[in-house]
Amino acid sequence: MSLEGNIKDKVVIITGASSGIGEATALFLAERGAKVVLGARGAERLETLAKRISNKGGEAIYASTDVRRRDALSNLVTLACERYGKLDVLVNNAGVMPISPLDDLRVEDWEDMIDVNIKGVLYGIATALPVFRKQGFGHFVNIASTAGHKTVPTQSVYSGTKFAVRAISEGLRQEAGDKLRVTIISPGIVHTNFTLGVTDSKLKDQLADIRDTLAMTPDAVARAIAYAIEQPADIDVNEIVIRPVAQV
Repeated sequence: MSLEGNIKDKVVIITGASSGIGEATALFLAERGAKVVLGARGAERLETLAKRISNKGGEAIYASTDVRRRDALSNLVTLACERYGKLDVLVNNAGVMPISPLDDLRVEDWEDMIDVNIKGVLYGIATALPVFRKQGFGHFVNIASTAGHKTVPTQSVYSGTKFAVRAISEGLRQEAGDKLRVTIISPGIVHTNFTLGVTDSKLKDQLADIRDTLAMTPDAVARAIAYAIEQPADIDVNEIVIRPVAQV
């Protein structure tokens, strides 16, 4: 059996699935036979994506999911297990990036990044880990960032949240034992709508210029996620760092 065959019939939850990396991953995995369970705040976009997948012969279900609420993630995992009887993979992808200089004191933006980027991942772990333990198998794929490897001005809080995702994921991997897998995906700049959350107009324009000049497509990250998922059960891809060649 080819490695790609290891994706077929896997039940995969994807948070932040309504756009960007999450949307691309849902489409890519569904095309390879995965049953995708889509979570994001915007139900209309999720419905549209689920229809696109089903129209291509794939299988997708969805639920409006705000990862800042633990019960929302619990409902998403319950949906997957009730519909399909198992959960193979949780892709903790939901994230926000309202970056700014610390001097701007955008404390609400800091809190939002902590709530979504860190606590959202932890809520996902708290909900899926007992399911994985009971099953005796399961795979966490946590989306970090190259900002979790290198901090630059204006990105210190965002970078801090992604350092945290990497630290939590590595600790989880060491505790997981020989049945569960944990993968960190650290993308560089990706051509998504991440600039929408940036409230500093000058910084927003700068980021948009950089994105439009050198960003990679979300499909590139989706392929990296699929690579980790499709490995044999006894192989754990611990981290993939993926970025445009032009990105320093």
